[in-house]
Amino acid sequence: QVQVVESGGGLVQPGGSLRLSCTVNVNVFSNYDMGWYRQAPGKQRELVAFISTTGHRRNYADFVKGRFTISRDNAKKTLYLQMNSLEPADTAVYYCRKKYGSVWSDDWGQGTQVTVSS
Repeated sequence: QVQVVESGGGLVQPGGSLRLSCTVNVNVFSNYDMGWYRQAPGKQRELVAFISTTGHRRNYADFVKGRFTISRDNAKKTLYLQMNSLEPADTAVYYCRKKYGSVWSDDWGQGTQVTVSS
C-alpha cells in the first residue's frame, strides 16, 4: 500500500516558484516528523528540509535556506514545500519521507519532478 504521494512538480524558469505537496496515508500523521528529499541525476538523494510533528521545529539544508519553506497540515495529512527563487541546480526529483521517533521510513513514494530551465 502506497503511503506517500508527492505532487506539484513541473517545469519552471529560473527565479520562479513551485509548491510541492505530499499526502501521507497513515492513521495519525501528527505522530511523524517529516522531511523533503531530492535526487538529481547522477547524485545521491539528499535532505532538503525537515519539520517536526507540530511544525515548531524546521531545519533546512544550506543550499535552500531563505528560498524554500516547509510546512504541514496535520488535519489534511499533508506536507508542503514552497520553493521560491528556483535555480537550475534545484532540478531533481523531490520526495517526502516520514520519521517515527528516531527511525526514518524506507517507504518512498514515486517523487515529483522539478525542472528549472529557461
